Amino acid sequence: MHEDQPVRYSGEPLEDARAAMIMLHGRGASAEDMITLSEQFSHAGLGFVAPQARDGEWFRYSFLVPVQQNEPGVSSAMVVLRSLVLEADLRGIAHERIFLFGFDQGACLVLEFAARHARRYGGVLALGGGLIGPPGTDWESQASLDATPVYIGCADVDPHVPASRVEESAQVLKDLGARVDLQVYPGLGHTIGGVQIEAVNAHLERALS
Repeated sequence: MHEDQPVRYSGEPLEDARAAMIMLHGRGASAEDMITLSEQFSHAGLGFVAPQARDGEWFRYSFLVPVQQNEPGVSSAMVVLRSLVLEADLRGIAHERIFLFGFDQGACLVLEFAARHARRYGGVLALGGGLIGPPGTDWESQASLDATPVYIGCADVDPHVPASRVEESAQVLKDLGARVDLQVYPGLGHTIGGVQIEAVNAHLERALS
């Protein structure tokens, strides 16, 4: 499904990069949008990788419905993410320097990927999203995120992302061993704002300094 879609690259070539950021776009957006956004994350030695979703959406319905209703999209996106993490690893970038970034559906997917494939990452940076599944979903894992920094930045009122799921996602990831920075921004709406860009840059600065 998504595996045969193009992948865009910018910044430092992965073979020369000291860190990599895999960037997942939201519904109706594109890999090119993520590459444009990456220009606001100016850190020396950072390579950016942005996969494209088929028809501009990673999955069809709300991230809160039973996961089966959003298949094969969710599973296909997991395959894409796993392959890109492996690519960075094969290029010599340690997992501790691989960042997972996403907005909207992309935010849901990077959080879900981190929960399903728990280990130490450079960081998980999720804007306007939460873990995937209906109320009552169990995200328990035998693995640990091993103090991975996780930033979740969302609006206080978002028609697509209930505050309760954002808070639940933060707690689940804490329980999996992450160091979670949950920031709720009054009046932000379902968008990427300057305050979130600043927060992402601050996380990158701490991780890469």
